[in-house]
Amino acid sequence: MLRVTFLGTSAAQPTVRRNLSGLAVRHGRELLLFDCGEGTQRQMIAFGTGFDVGAIFFTHFHADHWVGAIGFLRTLSMAGREQPLDLYGPRPARRLLETVLFAGADPFGYEARIHEIEPGAEVRREGARVAAFPVDHRIPAVGWLLAEDERPGRFHPERAAALGVPEGPLYGDLQRGRSVTVNGRVIPPSEVVEPPRRGRRVVVSGDTRPCAGTVEAARHADLLVHEATFGDAEEARARETMHSTAREAARVAREAGVKRLALTHLSTRYDQDPSPLLEQAAAEYQGELLVAHDGLAVEIPLPD
Repeated sequence: MLRVTFLGTSAAQPTVRRNLSGLAVRHGRELLLFDCGEGTQRQMIAFGTGFDVGAIFFTHFHADHWVGAIGFLRTLSMAGREQPLDLYGPRPARRLLETVLFAGADPFGYEARIHEIEPGAEVRREGARVAAFPVDHRIPAVGWLLAEDERPGRFHPERAAALGVPEGPLYGDLQRGRSVTVNGRVIPPSEVVEPPRRGRRVVVSGDTRPCAGTVEAARHADLLVHEATFGDAEEARARETMHSTAREAARVAREAGVKRLALTHLSTRYDQDPSPLLEQAAAEYQGELLVAHDGLAVEIPLPD
C-alpha cells in the first residue's frame, strides 16, 4: 500500500474547510507524517489515518508546519506509546524541538529522537528511502522524496520449466538473482526473470519558490505534492514571500515529467473556490492534476 492523505491544505492560517499543513503517508506497514501543523492530530482522527507514526519529517519551521507536534507527541505518550519516534528537519530542528517538546513537567513514555538534517540527507525506512532535497524559501527548508526500493522482476516459471529447472528451491534462487545449475548447464536469472521494476516515488515540496531542486527530486515521480499558495494575480506576492503560484508549480511538474500533481498550501482567498488555481495550472501541465482538500486520500498503484 502507498496512500497519501492530506490532513491540512491551507497556508498560514486555518479556515473552516482547511487545516494547516500536514500529510500522512501510509507505506506498507508504516505511517509517516510530513509536517504537523496545529490541529493535525484531530485531522488524523477525523480521516482515520491511525496514530502509529514511525517518523515525522518537517520541511521547515514556520509555525504553520510544526506547532501541532507539541500536542500530538504528548497524546502519544498519554496513549501509552513505548517505541521511539524519529523527528527529522532542517535547522533549527534540534534547538527548537528540544525547547518546546520537553518543556512540560511530565516526561514522555517513549524516546523522541531529533535529527537535524541538511539537503542531501537520506533516511532508510522499511522498503524505501526518504531523502531531503534543497528548496528555495525564506528560512532553512527542505523538500522530501519518498522513493521505494526496486522490486524484483517478474519470474516466469514456464520458462524455468522449459529449461529443465525443477520446482522448489531453485526457483527461489533464480528469483533472488542467483544462477542455478541443472544437468551441468548454468542457468542465469536473466533467462527466466525480467529486469527489476522501479519503486514508486512521492515528492513533497514544502514551502518554496519553483526551483531546480524540486525538479530534480521529482523526475518521473508518481505524485508531486507542491505548494500553490497564490494565483496569477498574486505572482509578485509569491516572489516576495518565497512561495509559488499554481502555474509555477505546474511548470515544475511538467519539467520533471511527473505522473500526477497535487496542489496544496492554498491562500485563504482560494479556500471556497480553488478553481482559478486549477485552471491556471492546467494551462501548463497536461498530466493528472488536482487541488488537494483536507481528507483527500490518494492511492499510488504499483507500476506495471
